[in-house]
Amino acid sequence: MPRKKKPVIEYRHYSLPINFPILLLSGERWKISDIKSEHLHFHNHLEIGICHSDSGIMEIKGEAVPFKAGDVTFIPRYLPHTTYSSPNEASLWSYLFFSPEELFQHSFKSSAYSNFEPNLWAIKGMNCIVNKEEHPKVYTLATSVVEELKHKNPYYQESSYGLLLSLYIELLRIHSRNELVAEQETEHNLKGDFVIAPVLEYITKNYMTPMSINDLADLCHLSITHFRRKFHEIMGTAPLDFLNSTRIEEACKQLKSTDASILSISEQVGFQSISSFNRCFSKLMGESPKQWRKGAHTEAQSAKASILEFTGWV
Repeated sequence: MPRKKKPVIEYRHYSLPINFPILLLSGERWKISDIKSEHLHFHNHLEIGICHSDSGIMEIKGEAVPFKAGDVTFIPRYLPHTTYSSPNEASLWSYLFFSPEELFQHSFKSSAYSNFEPNLWAIKGMNCIVNKEEHPKVYTLATSVVEELKHKNPYYQESSYGLLLSLYIELLRIHSRNELVAEQETEHNLKGDFVIAPVLEYITKNYMTPMSINDLADLCHLSITHFRRKFHEIMGTAPLDFLNSTRIEEACKQLKSTDASILSISEQVGFQSISSFNRCFSKLMGESPKQWRKGAHTEAQSAKASILEFTGWV
């Protein structure tokens, strides 16, 4: 009897626009088919989705949660999920990606809000979908942000920022009311499915500092051997390769947006030598940092750093 296939998980690593770090994906391309994908996926940024038409199912943390037109979805980074439409339908979506800590760092008082995002361990799949009838303000704010980013009228960035901040606060309020859940149980369930989430979070925030495989394994409470194997199964790459790809993505931002020297940038993103930085950069980007910087003003060149994807088995 053939062995049952393991589900596949994809990591979609999005680079946000440098000057205004909000990424909008919208249009006819973002129609979701009724074919259930074998691939779960997750992102390095928080995702807000707006369903414009039809209905279907979103699978989140093992829960199958129905959605319909008018719903707004709220998916914290590193939370595996997938979406498919009802039979014979193709739901149309718009998606917003951003990092709350990066975008709203000057709007929140850090002393009062140490963590801008919901607790990944405690969130329930059913609470990631917000109904238009129950929360019309959320739907209005979400669609308004999308319209501002689409049309780019004068002062659209200021308007988008204010609307998105209001939207995010509404979503945090809704989540906090729904957080009456047994955290011990939910933490156990999520870790069973996605034990490496603490490492992804740690690398995202601390990529510029020295870290060893021992440090990363300790974060997951795993032996080094088990951690290496589990990380590669899920991400399709080694832990330190993933760390370097995160550093290179940040280096691309700095190469494009600053006049800092390549040596200075390599040190700022965590490389111990310029030779290791050049070697890793060329491997991932297909050319040297100097060559990449020369062409970074064109859309075709900058797009090379837009998405880094890893695929593995879980």
